[in-house]
Amino acid sequence: MKKKVIYSTVAALSALAIAGTAHAAWPDRAITIVVPFPAGGGTDTFARPLAQQLSEQLGQSVVVDNRGGAGGTLGAGVASRAAPDGYTFFMGGAHHVVAPSIYKKLSYDIQKDFEPVAMLAQPPQVIVVNPTKLPVKTVKELIDHAKANPGSVNFGSAGVGSTHHLAGELFALKSGVELTHVPYQGAGPMLTGLITGQVDLAFDGLGSSASHIRAGTIRPLAVAAAKRSPSLPDVPTVAEAGIPGYEVSTWYAMWAPKGTPQDVVTKMASEITKALNSAKVKELWLSNGSATPNLTGADFGKFVDSEIVRWAGVVKESGVEKQ
Repeated sequence: MKKKVIYSTVAALSALAIAGTAHAAWPDRAITIVVPFPAGGGTDTFARPLAQQLSEQLGQSVVVDNRGGAGGTLGAGVASRAAPDGYTFFMGGAHHVVAPSIYKKLSYDIQKDFEPVAMLAQPPQVIVVNPTKLPVKTVKELIDHAKANPGSVNFGSAGVGSTHHLAGELFALKSGVELTHVPYQGAGPMLTGLITGQVDLAFDGLGSSASHIRAGTIRPLAVAAAKRSPSLPDVPTVAEAGIPGYEVSTWYAMWAPKGTPQDVVTKMASEITKALNSAKVKELWLSNGSATPNLTGADFGKFVDSEIVRWAGVVKESGVEKQ
């Protein structure tokens, strides 16, 4: 009987030692980051260079897996069901704190099914128009045109319940205009729709719009931030343009499936912080209008909780119907 107890204890200690070694050796194979939008959108703008930087730091491939659909909720559901072994992470963002107030039923719970890892980027949103289809140059001109042609001005979004959608609804509410919402399956397709003239304007994250603004294919009217963006110093804020209190950022962040070993979550948060402070990433983030955030773990989790409450209020005030 005593021998069995001794053997059991030794076996248990050996198992713990092996588990500890496995975690300490993480990662020993490729890591997948599930991005819940198609390639070419705002999330992708930050996901791919970050994945490349993490690959260099960790010595293992970090692969982006685009799973677009349903305003970013389809990919979130896929990621929530992934094995919590430290080899699958989820890159979502502001869309996923809006979703609980928009969708009647979700296949996941962003607060219960994920471990918060870190915020990755926080670019402000920017009001952009197709300069040929909607030849306005200021927010005032946009409002005047929309009021003179109620319901005829449409705006694209990355999907129902996305921050692009809610930003448009909030703008309509605060400016007293009537806009028609046109949802797309992600910010990439939405931008294509804007550039080709399928839609008149968009409330997009500066990260995905920046290159098109520089190319002259879309025109910025204002940034939805407290102060002007260093990357667009000549573009006024929405408040300067006459709508005080209108601030919307399209932030992006990393989560891990619930149950992922805490030492792995902590290690990934540390590696993300290191990546965000690398010269290459900082320069790229700045060019896309984003600050370098420093929000990880439980502190990031508290931010998520507060954002869910904030956007629930916006959804209620704007009268957007649940899907």
